[in-house]
Amino acid sequence: MKRMDAISEIAEKAIDSNALLVGNIGIPCKELHQACDMVNNFYMLGSMGLASSIGLGLALSLPERKIIAIDGDGSVLMNMGSLATIAWQAPENYLLVIVDNGAYGSTGNQPTATSKQTNLAEVAKGAGNMKVYETDSKEDLRSILKENDNGIVVVRVLSGNADVPNIKMSPEDILKRFMDESSRPSSSV
Repeated sequence: MKRMDAISEIAEKAIDSNALLVGNIGIPCKELHQACDMVNNFYMLGSMGLASSIGLGLALSLPERKIIAIDGDGSVLMNMGSLATIAWQAPENYLLVIVDNGAYGSTGNQPTATSKQTNLAEVAKGAGNMKVYETDSKEDLRSILKENDNGIVVVRVLSGNADVPNIKMSPEDILKRFMDESSRPSSSV
């Protein structure tokens, strides 16, 4: 499966559950924007390694909202401490989906440690996360997403980037739009 396919499945989950959706930096954000632009999306245009932490912060501060974060293998490898903090906090409203293509896709597809021996699902379990799922199939991903609103999903995809345009919104506009949506009272969600 291609990363764009996985992102489309995750976006469908976000739509179905009215979740706030944090996208990983670089090209995955552009792919999310192309697949499903909505006010619930926060596009990370920088800060590699922090989508999982931002998602956790949102989940803890907005317990009445469902939160989904899309992160990449390179980003999670850069901030593995987030997996331990997610396990420690274990919010019921937070689903982290790690899209693992075994490469730093936004900078030229250089291999990451997951292209060899590192298994992020095992790392997440080792950090104490109780609900960890792993798949490389679109059908399995759809099923896992349908049945779970929290935990960690590691989905292996092919390396490579979709040919998608840049996001035309400024970082300030992205932030304002997302803040307006995420600050609405839970009764209006």
